[in-house]
Amino acid sequence: MTLDVAVHDSTRWPTAAELVVKTLGECRYVSPLAAPHAHEPFVDEMRRVLLCSDAVELGGMGDPPSSFEPAGPRARIFFEHEALTCGILTCGGLCPGLNNVVRAIVLRLAHAYRVRRIYGFRYGYDGLAHPEMHEPWVLLPDAVEHLHERGGTALGSSRGPQDVGRMVDTLVRLDVKLLFVIGGDGGLRGASALAGEIARRGLSIGVVGVPKTIDNDLQWTWRSFGFDTAVDAARAAIAAAHEEARGAWNGVGLVKLMGRHSGFIAAHATLASGDVNFCLMPEVPFVLQGADGFLAALEARLAAKHHALVVVAEGAGQELMADGGTPARDPSGNVKLKDIGTFLRDRIVAHFGAKRIDGVVRYIDPSYMIRSLPTNSFDAQLCLALGQHAVHAGMAGRTDMLVGVWNQRFTHVPIPVAVAARRRLDPRGELWQRVLESTWQAR
Repeated sequence: MTLDVAVHDSTRWPTAAELVVKTLGECRYVSPLAAPHAHEPFVDEMRRVLLCSDAVELGGMGDPPSSFEPAGPRARIFFEHEALTCGILTCGGLCPGLNNVVRAIVLRLAHAYRVRRIYGFRYGYDGLAHPEMHEPWVLLPDAVEHLHERGGTALGSSRGPQDVGRMVDTLVRLDVKLLFVIGGDGGLRGASALAGEIARRGLSIGVVGVPKTIDNDLQWTWRSFGFDTAVDAARAAIAAAHEEARGAWNGVGLVKLMGRHSGFIAAHATLASGDVNFCLMPEVPFVLQGADGFLAALEARLAAKHHALVVVAEGAGQELMADGGTPARDPSGNVKLKDIGTFLRDRIVAHFGAKRIDGVVRYIDPSYMIRSLPTNSFDAQLCLALGQHAVHAGMAGRTDMLVGVWNQRFTHVPIPVAVAARRRLDPRGELWQRVLESTWQAR
């Protein structure tokens, strides 16, 4: 699948210094992967993965050019592996592939590095801050054998901040030296805060992130797991809406998809469908009324073809529903979005009534179905690789970083760099141009 990887022109390229990944110290132990039967080549520590992929960008990036540390196993590791205790948690909203990543981490730790104790913290940071309420699971290879076949997260998840000091106290009490955090923007900020408190206390505890964002909106990584599965499921919902629209005189199929600030799911599902007539995105404001408004364009489409298919990302059109009050927020501090799907449905129905248009609207919201599915084949492979590379990074003493994908390579990205800005679709970029060419909607 081709993903839009461009960043806005206003996005500042991180410097070479900012891309240096923190380490816990010197790696003094020979990796168990160096055994004669091992087949993995070790990473050459002198190699880097450039951020840019063309000569024009390279010329403006300074000397040395910005580059990522490549992911992969190291010849020498920081931790004495057989005496190591690790922890894993999942946080934030559900996403296809959470169980796959947990399984990949457990199997890699147990089989490749012979780590004997792995805790699974229940319900995200809540379980790490309050282990007396949610007793951690001891994760053994047998316990995760079939985990990748299920959607959701077997460990459970939660939202909202927790006391960083309490969480570090839990790690110290359980002798956890390496924590894997599978989370999105908020979860990764929490991981970075943990790493900061650990460093303040002078402890040698690693914190490694695996980026989980179904919206694919994390900066400086091309792909996040679960996105491809979400696009597949969204395409099925769009196909159903299309048939509903075609089956009625002046039928309108309206599908609301996930995408709070970034409309990548809506854009890629629109391209995969090939039948969508209007794709509405958070990055591209639109108006309802007037000769150039959405309702007039929809009316013209119905006059010509007598059916229409509309896809809208959940974060689109929020300015149309603003009431001037203070917006409500969820436990993670995110602004609660107003429901653009039902808003559009009701406005279309009202427009039909005012214009005496004989038509129907079939509204489909598959949001929770999309995010709780097992992975497709693409995401299953991606989850496996991300989990394995996270283990390699952690065993080599890397901390306050996540595993990303850039220029077709797996990389180490400092978490502060990754969460400094949200990746959004560029209205002037190739992806949006392809959407416009597919839908033929007005710019």
